[in-house]
Amino acid sequence: MRIARSFLVSGIALCAAAAMAKDGHQQPARCRLGNGIEHVIYIQFDNTHLRRDKAEVPSDFEQMPHLLNFIRGNGTVLANDHTVLISHTAGGILSTLTGVYPDRHGQTVSNSYVRTSATGAFSFPSSFGYWTDPVSGAIPNMITQEGVNAPAPWVPFTRAGCDVGAAGVANIVLENTGTSATGDVTKVFGAGSPQFAEANASAAAPAGSAARNLAQTDFVGLALHCAQGSALCASGHPDVLPAEPQGYNGFNGLFGAKEMNPVIAGSPVLHDLFGTPIADPFGQPGFPGFDGMEATVSLAYTAAMHERGIQVSFAYISDAHDFHGVSGNAHDAFGPGSSGYVAQLAAYDQAFDLFFQRLARSGMDRHNTLFIFTVDEGDHFVGGTPTPATCDGINVPCDWTNQIGEINANIDTLVQHQFPTLASQFLGSAAPNAFTVHGDDAPTFYLAAKGKGALGQADPLTRSFERQLAGLAAVNPYTGTTDRLLAQMADQTGMKALHMMTADTARNPTFVFFSYPNYFITDFPTSTCETCVQAPFAWNHGDIQPEIAHTWIGMAGPGIRRLGQTEVWTDHTDVRPTILMLTGLRDSYESDGRVISEVLEDFALGGALHPHDDSLEDLGAAYKQLNAPFGLFDRAILTVSTHALEGSDITYTTLEAQIAALTAARDSLAAEIRTALNRAAFDGARISDDSLRDWTSQADALTSQAIDLAL
Repeated sequence: MRIARSFLVSGIALCAAAAMAKDGHQQPARCRLGNGIEHVIYIQFDNTHLRRDKAEVPSDFEQMPHLLNFIRGNGTVLANDHTVLISHTAGGILSTLTGVYPDRHGQTVSNSYVRTSATGAFSFPSSFGYWTDPVSGAIPNMITQEGVNAPAPWVPFTRAGCDVGAAGVANIVLENTGTSATGDVTKVFGAGSPQFAEANASAAAPAGSAARNLAQTDFVGLALHCAQGSALCASGHPDVLPAEPQGYNGFNGLFGAKEMNPVIAGSPVLHDLFGTPIADPFGQPGFPGFDGMEATVSLAYTAAMHERGIQVSFAYISDAHDFHGVSGNAHDAFGPGSSGYVAQLAAYDQAFDLFFQRLARSGMDRHNTLFIFTVDEGDHFVGGTPTPATCDGINVPCDWTNQIGEINANIDTLVQHQFPTLASQFLGSAAPNAFTVHGDDAPTFYLAAKGKGALGQADPLTRSFERQLAGLAAVNPYTGTTDRLLAQMADQTGMKALHMMTADTARNPTFVFFSYPNYFITDFPTSTCETCVQAPFAWNHGDIQPEIAHTWIGMAGPGIRRLGQTEVWTDHTDVRPTILMLTGLRDSYESDGRVISEVLEDFALGGALHPHDDSLEDLGAAYKQLNAPFGLFDRAILTVSTHALEGSDITYTTLEAQIAALTAARDSLAAEIRTALNRAAFDGARISDDSLRDWTSQADALTSQAIDLAL
């Protein structure tokens, strides 16, 4: 959830390339995509499950048969997909949009993160910011390993002459109404503009009033990024991407419902699929808030955009297992099979039925439209036993009264009571050091010397902190037993292997503590009980357990095989290169993912992918197990890192050196394979049989070395 606690390969695309100016800017042209694709519809779910959370209760997907049957009947459900670390809404969406792991887009911890200053103070920026937002000075929020702003995901499409619409998807829409020099309103609309005046008036209005919410309703959450010369953006604003490779000039955009609704609906008011005007909690027409992006709303935006001639869309659908109230003004967790949860899924299913019917009436189906459905993360449900215990939710509702809610654990009071010597070093005004956590069931810890900055990972205080925290325990309010909280942990050496270290060193944690997912460990607010049930929240993510790590992708459309369901191993980063392969486009950078060739028709496998189907897929599989955060290599490294941090100084030093050496070897080999796979997909560069065999063997050998070290 969003709560913040081209060298082109197809013949058609080559024609588009001919319209490219010498500076890389697309000249006015109609949208040109490969493989007969006329529309791309990308739907990003929040916390929606293919598998059951309670054995007797049908899964989210089972309760949305119109969606499930559409994907299985027209394409493929990839049921063995995986998230990134740490998996929250921002990180999951952004890795899928970009095709790179969090160390290459900057959101390794989300939906907010911590930065440690040179004087040891902590700040908590939001992961959600428009694509070009800075986090501090010239440091981008979306930061690459080279320390520059990450390339924007809509650029290949707009350069190919396509208009790209977005509804609620992270960071490609405005995320705030700030009027400071770096605020979204200032950057997009300009100081002194009518929008700037409205945003200032909203900020000055009484808290909780309609006026206070108006700028959010008008400007946030929706965007249209247009191709050059597009009539839809004739009255728009410059779509500015100053750090975009090859430049990005002459492109316009529309931002917010106030600009978007008249274009896609012909009116200031857009109606959802059930005919209800889309409005904020005060009834003001416009963006309903991110939690208000239920299926009937998001799908209405999507349908309206494509009916208006927008060829590519990205839309977000909020989770169904929380009660959102009216347009997102409330939050409360449901349990599996509870009547509210079942009702919301039924409404989601009805919305998809209406959506597919509406698209078909407008001539959009699997023959000309590429459909991508995916999810940002999985969840672990925290609860006891419902009444009746065997309820299925459909015939017999599940009553979770007093049996639902994550266990909040206050790390400050736990440390004070269990490790008083450590507490004297880090807690209280007299302590020479300080620490904070980014609250989560997988909290990241940040240790600093007051007035001096972050503590190093080998500092004796850091090592003492890690060893003692390995024994952290808490009383479980559901069972009354004492639980040891540590599952696994990693410091910066281990986090590098997990793709959790960024170019912005101030945001890198000292270490990450993967706990058991019933617990949410936090130090804010300070009044939080030591351990108690927090009923409004019951679906934890960000951690390493299978129900959290294991997700899904649905694909249908031109070039997608109709396999029903498959268990091919994938992760978030594989979606991007697969979309680009199908549409005949490319990014300005190499993806960490691979084209999911197993689900593509032979005619869609351009470049040099088709001559060696089996051997290429073997290399792709070995590459994923070597490089993915939930691949076998990283899972083994995390085990080794846990042993290192729990162990003596000698054990720590020895294992850390071995982790670093294995990670360096992994990074070098993964980079070679990544380049070869990207060149095969997008440049037509054939990989020799010898290279296929050698790289697969080397990847398997490195993964085996990591596994052996973990034993």
